[in-house]
Parts: sequence; structure tokens; C-alpha cells
Amino acid sequence: MSTADAAVDRPTLRAGLVGLGAMGRNHARVLSGLDGVDLVGVVDPAADVAEMPPGVPLLDRLERLLELAPDYAVVACPTGYHEEVGLRLAAGGIHALIEKPLAHTPEAARRLVDAFEAAGLVAGVGHIERFNPAFQQLRSRLEAGELGEVFQVVTRRQGPFPHRIADVGVVKDLATHDIDLTSWITGQPYTSLSARTASKSGRVHEDMVSVVGELADGTIVSHLVNWLSPFKERFTAVTGERGCFVADTLTADLTFHANGAFATEWEALRAFRGVAEGDMIRYAFPKREPLQVEHERFRDAVHAGAAEVADLVTVRQGLRTVEVSAAVLESARARSDVGGAAGEPSHAPAPL
Repeated sequence: MSTADAAVDRPTLRAGLVGLGAMGRNHARVLSGLDGVDLVGVVDPAADVAEMPPGVPLLDRLERLLELAPDYAVVACPTGYHEEVGLRLAAGGIHALIEKPLAHTPEAARRLVDAFEAAGLVAGVGHIERFNPAFQQLRSRLEAGELGEVFQVVTRRQGPFPHRIADVGVVKDLATHDIDLTSWITGQPYTSLSARTASKSGRVHEDMVSVVGELADGTIVSHLVNWLSPFKERFTAVTGERGCFVADTLTADLTFHANGAFATEWEALRAFRGVAEGDMIRYAFPKREPLQVEHERFRDAVHAGAAEVADLVTVRQGLRTVEVSAAVLESARARSDVGGAAGEPSHAPAPL
């Protein structure tokens, strides 16, 4: 039976949305057109009804959404409210897709994990970059052994200050993408890291961070993240024994630079480019909107009753990313090395 045929036989799910900010409006757009799902209500006491999808009621408090008995809800309110909203959804038996980061502290994230796991509910975290086509391709190729042993993961995620973000700094907002992705594509947890932060825009929270760290298998990682650059960059390079993969999630491109098989004999060119160069391949593959794919995966997970079947970011994985982000901030505060934990690999040694 095809996926389309299977979808016909499944009951329509009732979905709710909590939060209609910049990300919430994107969730509303996708939910209102998602096959097999009815968006039954949106909670946001400060939202304008003109921003709502046609025919969907705008609600002023969470209780009114709970009264509508949705099968699941998307939580896109500010991070500081994730714990309160998530716990109430879990108590009501409602599956939840919670925007990243899972919560504002590791302790709050653990309480969410405990609540959803105890209730036997499907709960995921909206680390949308996992569904970027470039990273889907990259992870598949790494799992297939195309790079051989992985030596290093380097990421740069920088751009202008987003005025929509006020409740967290650049570590919890942007760097959590790189923390989650690095652990996910390598299958390894963080074991140590050192970080430095700065706040140059006059805000309470940091707007720049530099992180160096190590994964459980010895892979070296480096993350450079800021809200201070006049250009936008989303760059990941994974270097290994056979060359280097470069992913650009702004364009969803994945390029492979192979190690050179031939020495460069032209001395001036060798000095400019390096001793040897190999082939460079930019892969062609379908490029669907990551948010659309994320919602389809969550819908399917709710039907199946398990997050793992749809390769979602589980709340336990989301917890470990929150723990690493807390370790980043602690390292920067103390100006020292600290241990961390991220990802949920089945084969990696236990993190510190």
C-alpha cells in the first residue's frame, strides 16, 4: 500500500497551535493546508485575527483550546512558557510538537520529558534544520560511510539581529541548531566543550558565541554563531578521511570535496590551492520545505503512536541539546572547559 493510500484510511487529526508569532504564523500556514489534519484553534491573546487562517478561531487562553480536545498541539510561544504549556498538554493527554529549544532550563526540559513519557504521548521538538534537504542527504551519506572516519565538524551560523527574539540569547536560539545537528549527523554526544560569549547590541542576552568541543569518538567540533553580521550564513563542513562535505542550508545545497589523487605540479598553483585537489561534486536532490516535512513526520508519528518511526527529534534528544546549551553558557561564564551531553546515539559511549 502506498503512503497516499494509507493516508486515506486514517482518521483526520485535530490540531491546535499555541503562539502566533513569526514562527507560529509559519506553523499555522502549514497546518491549515496539511493533508489529514484540521487546525481547530490558535491560542494567542496578543494576536491579530487578520493574521489567522480563514475559518480558524483565535482563542485567548489555553483552556479554550483544551476544551476543543485536539489530538495534538504545536507549541510556538516564547521559550519561557514551553514548560507550563507542555505540562498542561501532557496532563490533558494531548500529543505535542514543541518549538526549539525544548525549554529554558535543563530542569524544565527534564520535567517535560518525564511528563510526556509517563503519559505515553508522542512529543517532538521543532529542530527544523534536521529536515533541511542538505542535512538529510549529508546524514545519509555519512551513515553510508562515504566520508570514512569523521575528523571534524565546523559550523558558522550568523546574520543580522532578529528583532522577533527577545526571551533568549543566540546560544539557545541559534546555536541549538548546530548542537542538535552535529550530534545527529555524527551519532555522537558531546563530551567536553569550551565557549566564549559577548553581548555587543546592548541586550541582556548574549549575541555572539564561539564554541570548541569534542564528541565521544574524538571528533573535534567548532561553532561560530552571532546576531551581529550584516550578511546571513548557514555553513557546515564535515571533514573526514576521504574529503569534506559542505552543507549550505540557506540554499539546501550539499557539496563534496574529495581528497586529491594527483599532486599539483605547477608550483604557483600549488601555493595558492594546496598540494593536491580532488573532484568536487554538488549533488542534485529534491528540495521540499523543511517545515512541511517536519509536520508530515509528526502527523505520521501521532498516527503510529511513536516518535521514533518518523525520525522526529524526540523530547529526550531535545533535553540533551538544552543541556549542552546550558554547558556552553556555563563555560562562557566561568571561562573554563565543561562537560556536556547531546544527541541520542545507540552506539556511543556515555557522555560526561
